[in-house]
Amino acid sequence: MSAEKIQHNRALHWRRTRRLTAILILTWFLTTFVFIFFAREFSALTILGWPVSFYMAGQGLTVLYLAIIAVYMRRMGRHDRLLENEIDDAK
Repeated sequence: MSAEKIQHNRALHWRRTRRLTAILILTWFLTTFVFIFFAREFSALTILGWPVSFYMAGQGLTVLYLAIIAVYMRRMGRHDRLLENEIDDAK
């Protein structure tokens, strides 16, 4: 019985991992695509005298990518701890 529960918990863990990864990759793709595709439209807007498209290419998207990595690290740490607790409870 416990081996089946452990197997189920591991399958659930990988399902969570794949879902999180898909969401973050989609976020990465959409933000990158939107700011590159609409760069001319964003250049009409300015932040501190610089066009938004220049700002996002130089700094903004890099900060966003680091935020995506931070979200992934935190959520995966939480998922891994949850899996460990579930496996310990199943034993």
